[in-house]
Amino acid sequence: MNETGACRVDVWLWRARFFKTRSLAARFVETGRVRLTRGPAESRIDKPGRSLKPGDRLVFALGGRLIAVRVEQLGERRGPPDEARGLYAPLQNPSPGDEQTAH
Repeated sequence: MNETGACRVDVWLWRARFFKTRSLAARFVETGRVRLTRGPAESRIDKPGRSLKPGDRLVFALGGRLIAVRVEQLGERRGPPDEARGLYAPLQNPSPGDEQTAH
């Protein structure tokens, strides 16, 4: 994890291999189609520079699928797929109040 304990959402989406390039991730975020849940607060992200922290939950639709994940790690680089999958834990139910849905 990096020293600040936070990472830009577009960088994290790229490192986690949801997008092929960082610019594609940034454009996707700018459309406002990503929801962030941190603690009890849920918000729509529309700025690629918004910070993510471990424990944050993201929900977004990509390729016709609803993706709901909890950020586990921030990562230092865009690594191989196995490393990228370690950056998040899939959530079974994307509802913001249900915190015991991982794995």
